Amino acid sequence: MLRVAIAEDDFRIADIQEKFLLKIEETEVVGKAFNAEQTMELLRENEADLLLLDIYLPDQTGIDLLPKLKQEFKDLDVILITAAREKELLERALKIGVENYLIKPVSAEKFTEAIKKYKKRKEMLQSAEEIDQTFVELFFQGLHEASAPEKQLPSGIDPLTLEKITKVMNQFHKGASIEEVSEAMGASRTTARRYLEYLVSIQQLRAELEYGIVGRPERKYYLIVSEE
Repeated sequence: MLRVAIAEDDFRIADIQEKFLLKIEETEVVGKAFNAEQTMELLRENEADLLLLDIYLPDQTGIDLLPKLKQEFKDLDVILITAAREKELLERALKIGVENYLIKPVSAEKFTEAIKKYKKRKEMLQSAEEIDQTFVELFFQGLHEASAPEKQLPSGIDPLTLEKITKVMNQFHKGASIEEVSEAMGASRTTARRYLEYLVSIQQLRAELEYGIVGRPERKYYLIVSEE
């Protein structure tokens, strides 16, 4: 569950953002604040993963509040949503560390896209046991729709190998481990892992940790079957 806090001095905009958020699966709003002081109180009283922060708060700018937020709430991510168009503000925000920067007015589509992109990046990090260059490129490029394998593949992903591993996964109706896939396609575990994680990132596979009788948990991969 993604826990989101809203810091916005206009209660009407805050209400609209809340309505948008409630339409996104596995997302909840932990509270709304209308100035910097209330924002700090809200975050101290409620655990949040993400803060939607306006720059123009009545008692302190969001930019000036950012360092305090980063110092006190180490695991909090921030998306700035503001009418401010000064380039210097964006530069400062990037140096301090923000996940995204949205300029008002923000459409429902753009807002939802930004939140879903953030969620997917967070899920990628949480599910990864280790990373390689392909993972990093996917993470920073943002995530594409399921059609992505057919266009603009990241480096390290070959379309023929991708097609082969997709066919292999169709044979494993009960899921498969990295070792099983590498044997079936005649490739190294490193190669199998790279392609499997890519397919997870574009939502063609899902990955789960499964615990056997002995030994460490094993990461298994399953095809995501469309309901259509």
